Amino acid sequence: MSIVDTSIAAGAAALSGVAAYGAWKASREANKAAWHANETAAAVAQIERDRWHKELTPQLRIKIQNDPHDVLYIRFDGPGALGELAVQITIRDDFDRSQLPHLAGTPTADQRAQVIWGPYRFRPGVDGADPMGRSVPGFPLTLGDRHRLALDPSLRPPWYAGNDREQQWRDKYRHSPIRLVARCTAHGHKPWDLAFAVPLDGTWAHGGE
Repeated sequence: MSIVDTSIAAGAAALSGVAAYGAWKASREANKAAWHANETAAAVAQIERDRWHKELTPQLRIKIQNDPHDVLYIRFDGPGALGELAVQITIRDDFDRSQLPHLAGTPTADQRAQVIWGPYRFRPGVDGADPMGRSVPGFPLTLGDRHRLALDPSLRPPWYAGNDREQQWRDKYRHSPIRLVARCTAHGHKPWDLAFAVPLDGTWAHGGE
């Protein structure tokens, strides 16, 4: 092979290498653009799903009524597109005591956790309520339905002292609402957790609006 032929071959090889690099770079940029496009599409789709989930937030009303015993009424006002709703309710404390420091001579975290810090508990063994009266299992509701749950006054902590210890406990929550969280589930949707502060005067507390 002559020097000219060798130079031509080397030039062709160099051009081929440049072309290959250009094709690789173009392919890389195309893949990168496609990845970004997919990421953007996924983000937009998630935003749309979150928006739709928020728009379908269940609208519940909850009130306490003496009928003749204290009961909690839960009503499902919509949206009807959800079909049947399953509602599981838990009574919350007046505030979270789990991180309070344990001082000598005071109740431990475990002891505090065994108390419902509020005016009412669910009646243990009724409506499927747990032994503590903290929560009831899910029950079905369709649009316009209402469900009732039996209530009992909460139990005072055993470390309360004095002849008027029962009255001390009752007075502590005489005007306090029942703090609840309702976990709502419907087929094909993520759950919703709705917080309520239900007044003791029989008026409705609203959630999901």
